[in-house]
Amino acid sequence: MHYTGTIWRPPYEASSLLLEVTAGCTHHRCKFCTLYGDLPFGFRMSPLEDIEADLQEAEEIYHDGMGREAPRIFLTGANPFVLSYGKLMEIAKRVHQHFPEAKSVGCFARVTDVAGKTDQELSALYEAGYDGLTIGMETADDEALRFMDKGYEAADIFKQCRRLDEAGIRYSFFYLVGISGEGRGEAGAKATAALCNQLHPTAIGANMLTIYSDSRLYQEIQRGNWREESETEKYREVRALVENLEIPTVFAALGASNAFQMQGALPKDREKLLAYLDDILENTREDALRRYRESVHHL
Repeated sequence: MHYTGTIWRPPYEASSLLLEVTAGCTHHRCKFCTLYGDLPFGFRMSPLEDIEADLQEAEEIYHDGMGREAPRIFLTGANPFVLSYGKLMEIAKRVHQHFPEAKSVGCFARVTDVAGKTDQELSALYEAGYDGLTIGMETADDEALRFMDKGYEAADIFKQCRRLDEAGIRYSFFYLVGISGEGRGEAGAKATAALCNQLHPTAIGANMLTIYSDSRLYQEIQRGNWREESETEKYREVRALVENLEIPTVFAALGASNAFQMQGALPKDREKLLAYLDDILENTREDALRRYRESVHHL
């Protein structure tokens, strides 16, 4: 299989067949991000011959007479959904040729990737199997989005995800706890909940901001342009998000950036999640949470 650098996938894609179709990120400017720093280039698409070779290799492994199947394919790279409609359709065609049992194809996507597709193209991509996109929306706090150089604002998230809703393409959000900075976390969480309440994300995954010295954000902190939330404030922010989400969705904090991991279905598990967060806030000291943050050497 052709895999380039560190391969990232959401926790819920653990059982999916990972197929590399891109490497790196087309944006590659978010101030907090260091995920693709090990690549000598910003972004590239895999040659179709490499994709075809990987599908053939995977087919030999899965279809070996042992009854194994690959019902879900996850395309790797920071945002494969940026590829043109034609390329995405060609990839889907090849996936279904080798894995006719595959019910869906997922990937990471940027909000701007959706904007590059027409409504008709989105509907056709859904029919071709594209479903369950993972979008790093991070927050609906426009001040934070602008400062972190995300390349879009809350209104763009709303507009493009409404288009996904209309096309039938399901999606999940990654929310970055701490992105609003010191003193602004709970307000950022409430703004994010208000936006999500107008959309239909199947899941919202919370990840705690962890700042590394090779990030642009670290340099902003050194210049005195931004201050990090305390670890306790981050948990108050998570609590505000859970408390204000009104839509049926799965809320989860499962990645390594989270000192305490949790998952529940909203609204059914809201009180259980809030009680768990209250216990953390009441019984866990800031210095213990900070030691955990400093122990996360790599995401």
